[in-house]
Amino acid sequence: MRKFDTKVQYLKYQVLREVARYAFEDRELYWYHDIPNIIVKGKEPTMRCCIYKERAIVGERIKLAIGGDKSNPNVIEVIDIACDECSVSGHTVTDNCRGCIAHRCEEACPKGAIYFDKQQKAHIDKEKCVECGRCAKVCPYSAIANNKRPCEKACKIGAISMNEDKCAAINYDKCISCGACVYMCPFGAISEKSFILDVIDILKKSDNNTKYKVYAVVAPSISSQFSYAKLGQVISGIKQLGFHHVIEAALGADLVAYKEAKELKEKGFLTSSCCPAFVKYIETQFPQLKDNISHNLSPMAEIAKYIKAQDPQCKIVFMGPCTAKKAEFQKETVAPYIDSVITFEELQALFDGKDVELEKLEESVLDNASYFGRIFARSGGLADAVQQALKEQGVEDFQLNAISCDGIDECKLALLKASKNVLPNNFIEGMACTGGCIGGAGCLTHGEKNKSEVDKYGKEAFEKTIKEAISIYIDE
Repeated sequence: MRKFDTKVQYLKYQVLREVARYAFEDRELYWYHDIPNIIVKGKEPTMRCCIYKERAIVGERIKLAIGGDKSNPNVIEVIDIACDECSVSGHTVTDNCRGCIAHRCEEACPKGAIYFDKQQKAHIDKEKCVECGRCAKVCPYSAIANNKRPCEKACKIGAISMNEDKCAAINYDKCISCGACVYMCPFGAISEKSFILDVIDILKKSDNNTKYKVYAVVAPSISSQFSYAKLGQVISGIKQLGFHHVIEAALGADLVAYKEAKELKEKGFLTSSCCPAFVKYIETQFPQLKDNISHNLSPMAEIAKYIKAQDPQCKIVFMGPCTAKKAEFQKETVAPYIDSVITFEELQALFDGKDVELEKLEESVLDNASYFGRIFARSGGLADAVQQALKEQGVEDFQLNAISCDGIDECKLALLKASKNVLPNNFIEGMACTGGCIGGAGCLTHGEKNKSEVDKYGKEAFEKTIKEAISIYIDE
């Protein structure tokens, strides 16, 4: 049984699986006719108002599964036809209104948007309301509520609003591609583009790795996913898809921790560069701190850079929990090293699209990184790794004072303090997703259990120091 947190994830997976199946089998691509009928069966609707709308929405999911709107560089898109069930956001008067005669709400409103009925119950004129919230603050009964749509609540940087048709609209100048809105939308009306067809094309053109080798770089959070199989079976499954070799991104994390420790000691203050959503947040909202972002590549790009140096003709696909990685690999600084990115949701679709049964496979070994590289997957792991790297480098005249920011809200607070020179810490570990990478939108499952699985996975490599893990990659 495949385990997903929500049925929305399962629906996305179904579309991706069928797209992958068609591509693997080189079948004629009648996707817009066949796949909706495969997923939306019968003549009665099960999720929407009518069967035709259900099929139309599946058609829009197919577009995203095959790459989405090519003219839009952002990886997150809105399926307008699926975004029509949420109530309009904003302040509303609830039944808690007692019809008092004080009318503090009326006095507080700067736009005259509050009016009253015959029972003295308050109402809000939405044509006049500017959503300032002053009425809610002064109501003695807390009778005025600010109802936000799930996507708006999830987006901590204010990149989502409602357009004139009352559908979600994304401000792409603000969007950091973290995918929080994707995971939280109850109707699956916001989703990310998929590069799953590109990955299949890369595998096919390699001609069984004879024309060029195809490497999979897997994020350490993979240890908390695919709970129905053993990790070694998942690695075997990736090879059965056609990949030449599977390498831990955690090894890149070891490299980053070692380099970042040196850079921190040299500069005295640093923010991490591992989370692409966090990096973009700094670049767009705190540009004055851009020079303080670590100049190191992310773990994904760092290990891929080494692989490409040894085998320039190879192709490298990153597999992880992160939608923002789909934006990162297209950056000029990263594009030479990473050829494509897929999430764990999409990896599951690849397995099933090619009928790879993980539970029946022998286990392969994944043993590249140290404990500290592997725990990058959860909040606090990066800071622990930098502390260890300073220790292994024999640094005694510098004291790490790190702050690990778990989610964008905590990142924002730390960056605000840093921008005003009142942050007592000298290193900011920023993770856009709550819990770290284990909370990424592209995970199959989310939750506290994932953290324990990552720590357990890390301890299996505890005998390695960072220096031992990266000994062949560094010159001392």
